[in-house]
Amino acid sequence: MPRKFIQRIMPNHETVRNSRSLQVFGKLLHDANLWHLNRRSAAGGFAVGLFCAFIPVPFQMVLAAAAAIPFRVNLPLSVALVWVSNPITMPVLFYFCYLIGTWLLGQPSQAFAFELSWQWLGHSITTIGPAFLLGCLIMAIVSSLVGYFTISLLWRQSVVSAWRERAQRMLEKAKQHKSKH
Repeated sequence: MPRKFIQRIMPNHETVRNSRSLQVFGKLLHDANLWHLNRRSAAGGFAVGLFCAFIPVPFQMVLAAAAAIPFRVNLPLSVALVWVSNPITMPVLFYFCYLIGTWLLGQPSQAFAFELSWQWLGHSITTIGPAFLLGCLIMAIVSSLVGYFTISLLWRQSVVSAWRERAQRMLEKAKQHKSKH
C-alpha cells in the first residue's frame, strides 16, 4: 500500500530532474538511488522533506534536493514534501513554531503585525526571532523523525501483510491440490 500510494502522488522523476531550479546539481541528479522507491529511500525522503518544510527560508525545494543527494534518499519525495508549508499553511505552521519557541524559552508571546520592510525584519529578528527559529528547529526535527518512523512502520506492515496474504494463498492452493488427489 505505501509504495503504490507514494508512486501515485510522487512527481515524475524526469520532470524533477529537468526542473530549472535544480539544474545547479548537474550530474548529481543522475544517481539512480535518488529515484528508487524502497522503504529506506521513502522514509528518508519524508524525513528530509518534512525537515526542510519547517526551515523558514525561500527555495526550500532546492534545500530539500541538496539534502536528499548526500543522504541518497528519494529526491522527488523530498522536494514534494516541502509543500507541506505552502503559502496557505505557512502562517499557521510558523505561528505554531513561534508559540513552541516561546514556550520552550519561557517567554510570553508578543503581538506582531507583518510588514514587508527591512526595518520590520530587523526589529523582528531581535524580538520574536529567537523563539521563532527555535520553534522551527524543534518542529523540523520532530516532524522529520515522525515522518521517517511512520513511513518505515507503514512500509514494514505492508510488506508483512503481503507476505501473510501470499502464504495464505499458497496454503489454500496446497489444500485444494491435496483434496483433488
